[in-house]
Amino acid sequence: MTFGTPGGAAKRWPARRPAPMRPLAAGGNPPSNPLYKEVKNRLMRGLVAGEWKPGQALPSEWRLAGRYGVSVGTIRRAVDELVAEKIVRRRQGSGTFVTTHTEDHQLYYFFHIIGKDGDKEPPTHELLSFRREHADAETALRLQMARGDPVHRIHNVLKLAGKPAIFDEITLPATLFPDLTKSLFAARASTIYGLYQARYGINVIRISERLSAARASARQAAGLRMREGEPALIIKRVAYTYDDRPVEYRVSCVDTVQHEYLSDLWKSAPSGASPA
Repeated sequence: MTFGTPGGAAKRWPARRPAPMRPLAAGGNPPSNPLYKEVKNRLMRGLVAGEWKPGQALPSEWRLAGRYGVSVGTIRRAVDELVAEKIVRRRQGSGTFVTTHTEDHQLYYFFHIIGKDGDKEPPTHELLSFRREHADAETALRLQMARGDPVHRIHNVLKLAGKPAIFDEITLPATLFPDLTKSLFAARASTIYGLYQARYGINVIRISERLSAARASARQAAGLRMREGEPALIIKRVAYTYDDRPVEYRVSCVDTVQHEYLSDLWKSAPSGASPA
């Protein structure tokens, strides 16, 4: 799969062949999954292959039903699951669209740190360092790569109300982000996940986080302007694209004196915000 990069040469994602377009309702051995699950799998393969890019509309339910040889109800059930998983979203009167990473999306779905007063606001960022390194054992495990493979290691501070709140150590496989530089990362037009999507065609669709209490290291404390050894919240996050492929490993240190972690698991998106 080839995708363009603004102002640069095209990058290449490892090729994946889309499934042949035979009707799912055709004769032969019955599928092992319910029919709507098979349709969902076909739709996911189309997304992996780049058939529908972020922000683009899926074909209408009638067209998809004809394409896969199933009922509109089966298509609707398959799409319902993609909507529930925040992979696509419906717009009333417009259709169903592949998720894009907007500021609202980042704020309401992937950013969980708020002030002690409960206020939730978009963070500002300060890039501290950007280096090319080799994957250590933990990075290799989290990103499903070989130990020693090249990675980008980024140290970044997020601020709320002008005060440091989160010290991030972000690790990215260099093979997925081959031309990423300090200047490109610092000058991104939107969120970090928006950069992955716009420049590299990588759409983060889910994250997995592990939380623990710890004491801030010297590096973390310096970035957060706190004392070394002060209590802090550590968040270890893996971000995934389609097919549960990990694309980012992030270790965040949060200043819990002035900030808290909030997760509204079943809360609907605010009006105007992207649900995924």
